[in-house]
Amino acid sequence: MSMLPVLPLVIPLAAASLSLAAWRRRREQRVLGLVGALLLAVAAGLLLWRTWEEGHLVMQVGSWPAPLGITLVVDLLSATMVAVTALISLAVTVYSLGSVDPSVESFGYYPLLQILVMGVCGAFLTGDLFNLYVWFEVMLMASFVLLALGGRPAQLQGAVKYVVLNLLASTFFLCGVGLLYGMTGTLNLADLARKLPVDDSPPMTTAVGMLLLVAFGIKAAVFPLFFWLPASYHTPASAVSAVFAGLLTKVGVYALLRMFTLVFIHEPGFTHRVILVLAALTMITGVLGAVAQHGMRRILSFHIVSQIGYMVMGLGLFTKTALAATIFYVVHHIMVKTNLFLVAGLVQRACGSEALKEVGGLAQARPALAVLFLVPALSLAGVPPLSGFFAKLGLAREGLARGEYTLVAVALVVGLLTLVSMTKIWNEVFWKAAPPTGRTPVPESTSERWLMMGPATVLALLTVLAGLGAQPLMTLSLHAAEQLMDPAGYTRVVLP
Repeated sequence: MSMLPVLPLVIPLAAASLSLAAWRRRREQRVLGLVGALLLAVAAGLLLWRTWEEGHLVMQVGSWPAPLGITLVVDLLSATMVAVTALISLAVTVYSLGSVDPSVESFGYYPLLQILVMGVCGAFLTGDLFNLYVWFEVMLMASFVLLALGGRPAQLQGAVKYVVLNLLASTFFLCGVGLLYGMTGTLNLADLARKLPVDDSPPMTTAVGMLLLVAFGIKAAVFPLFFWLPASYHTPASAVSAVFAGLLTKVGVYALLRMFTLVFIHEPGFTHRVILVLAALTMITGVLGAVAQHGMRRILSFHIVSQIGYMVMGLGLFTKTALAATIFYVVHHIMVKTNLFLVAGLVQRACGSEALKEVGGLAQARPALAVLFLVPALSLAGVPPLSGFFAKLGLAREGLARGEYTLVAVALVVGLLTLVSMTKIWNEVFWKAAPPTGRTPVPESTSERWLMMGPATVLALLTVLAGLGAQPLMTLSLHAAEQLMDPAGYTRVVLP
């Protein structure tokens, strides 16, 4: 039995445990955090390669056969998500070495970051619904402490909003888990896929599907319960904001993709139509909220919401091509949005603030930083030939092929408004002259600046490469979408 599927869980757990043993020893914690992120990147790369070669990897923990025991299942979607998670973990860890305050580091920042990454990887790899709930709670605990770490009033206020709405999502999730177990006697995803289509009460199945849609929709920041995200993501340290922006909502999107392509596929005319409506409303409300903001991270936080709408749109269309575009979009967005929040941290350091009225002049003072913002910003708006263009093009073409003209029009208008708000940031932060009453820049050494600029540069280059050489990523996305559209294949490998 291959041990590869468990490595993305064991590595961050070991790194976190060793870091806790080195409590208050800042140097050791920094080294352990970096080594853990590097080892996770290697393990994730091997996992993606093996999954590409073999199609699926399945591990029955403790040799208990499914559906009785804990099952880890790796297909191309989950392997891709783990690989991107490892990339973001490494980038944010390196960025943290130059940006996180020593007092925050000494209170367990690196072990908390490792526990958060372990929770994200666990959610991508689990093969049963109850353990998905467990990994969500692991993420929630680690992310709540990271949000509050530092103790500023704005952080605590944002953390309370964050945890209250996510606990509400967990309540809906647990209710859905209980109802599904009562209906089928199982929580193994493959076993649910086998039993639910022949269930005698499809209205009840649809009701449970809608309950879980609400639970995962809150986690993914889908309309209308998304307001916890822009209220909290701008409050913590920039490294924490970056890893949250890149990864946390994507776990909710992943859960929606998994459940509504594998389990709740008995009535797509209703369930996936609801998803399409939510996608349009999420895009509209998110981008309108962004246009109205005047702080850099506040604008970027609302754009997380609007971009989630594009990902959910592909699920609602429910075709192989649409799902492939969604997977491409998720990978693109994780890199781009993480990078934009990293750049926001650099702007805050350079100007002493992220409020648009208090900053300016960075195009001349820091031209490299201006380029690092421009690349992901244009990609987010869907400007060719960057990665965001191909992701949105795939969704728009499939929407037109399915006759969803209104939805495609909404997506195109939202793309234009995204460009408007990115232009707003560019004009205020980089193009206009620095205001005479601006704040004092945060002092930083040359090594700290390079530790922060390095990850942002790498992610910007990957964004360009994903656009100029989109074919490999699109091929991977198409194969992953084929697996999603074949629930019987998933069931066969888990329940032979």
